[in-house]
Amino acid sequence: MEKSVILISIIVASAIALMACPRPQSTDNAAIPLPTDTVATAPDSVAPSADNARYERLTDEDYKKVADELGVDIATMKAVVEIEAGKSHKGFVSPGKPLINFDLTMFKRQLSQLGIKYGKYTSYVCFKPVNTRKYGSYGNAQWARLESARTISRDVANKSAFWGMFQIGGFNWKSCGCATVDEFVERMSQSEAEQLELFAQFCINRDLVKYLKKKDWHNFARHYNGPSYKMRGYHNRLRAAHAKHSK
Repeated sequence: MEKSVILISIIVASAIALMACPRPQSTDNAAIPLPTDTVATAPDSVAPSADNARYERLTDEDYKKVADELGVDIATMKAVVEIEAGKSHKGFVSPGKPLINFDLTMFKRQLSQLGIKYGKYTSYVCFKPVNTRKYGSYGNAQWARLESARTISRDVANKSAFWGMFQIGGFNWKSCGCATVDEFVERMSQSEAEQLELFAQFCINRDLVKYLKKKDWHNFARHYNGPSYKMRGYHNRLRAAHAKHSK
């Protein structure tokens, strides 16, 4: 009984930590609803990369590089990472496997738009309830649902997931300066520094930098987090985080 209680606590904590990650806006500036499904299964294990840099945490040099690129202070970048990257502030589940959240609702909608009837695939693991107990963590379960969906359509699956520290939707690959969604995924899988660079490109291409320069947290949060930003208090949390990192 005691082991079961501990296991349930771990599962709930993991799920809350990952679901806390905010998700940016859609390509038409309308807010994307948070995924309402909780299906998952696990992928095959991914071998650790030979290049240790693929999994290293952000350094002060990384912050400075992107801050200079955007023309903002380092405190601004640290504040954005602290608030937008979720409680863990981590970009990876394990080496080579970026943090993801797969949105089944979005996946099904995109399949339908392409004329792909997904009814015949409902026995696939991506359509089944999440089994965190079997796969060990919420992060691995999310990877499993993605791997399962990829067997139906790799392109649509990658576009239906939210990636990395900043939970940028795969459908926003072009706004991140990538030539294809595959390039977006490959870069997301490299390092937290590369995830930060993709976020910077997203801000540039979606005209969000002006809000960061002016410390206009209301408008930055509104455009990045969607209309629910006030309810979630993103603007106030960004302001407080910036004040903390400015000391």
